[in-house]
Amino acid sequence: MKPRAVIVPSGGANYGSLAEACRRVGVSAVVSGDPQRILDATHVVLPGVGAAAHAMRSLRASGLDRVLARIAQPLLGICLGMQLLFDGSEEIDAAAGSGAGIECLGLLRGTVRRLPAAPNWPHMGWNTLHNRVEHPLLEGIGDRDWFYFVHGYAAQPNDDTLAASDHGDRFAAVVARGRVFGAQFHPEKSAAAGRRLLANFFALA
Repeated sequence: MKPRAVIVPSGGANYGSLAEACRRVGVSAVVSGDPQRILDATHVVLPGVGAAAHAMRSLRASGLDRVLARIAQPLLGICLGMQLLFDGSEEIDAAAGSGAGIECLGLLRGTVRRLPAAPNWPHMGWNTLHNRVEHPLLEGIGDRDWFYFVHGYAAQPNDDTLAASDHGDRFAAVVARGRVFGAQFHPEKSAAAGRRLLANFFALA
């Protein structure tokens, strides 16, 4: 069956470039916040850029946080979207005027933390993956493949980590637990290696 992919809007993401990247691997992906359309999709993608607090407010205001908790098909979080899959983030919610962290979707265990200031913050540019675990999501991806990262926060590696990367500290670059997957980098900006990861994701049943 041909994939029917939905890109879930979380605010502030370049959905057009992601939809084009999906098209390049033969998948038509629509941007939609319609709950039924999301639930009927074969694959769901949650992108995100910017602040975790803003993205979570957007998802909660639309009820999409509850929709994402219900889906049974493969779900891929990208960049901030991956971070939103975790229990929470230590990123400060400036709009709330509170020093407390942010409660996220809770689909993956752990807390997203700020990357070290050195060598530079945020982490912006090309990097490779290592400590890879054999998994269909990483089929055909090797140590010499480069991926494009733009982020200041990341999750620490744990049992759900399929691949790690380093920038001042080691962090989880690709994760998986059951139907839930995440890529800290932007596959839509990562040339052939990024397209391979997207193709692998859409091949998952």
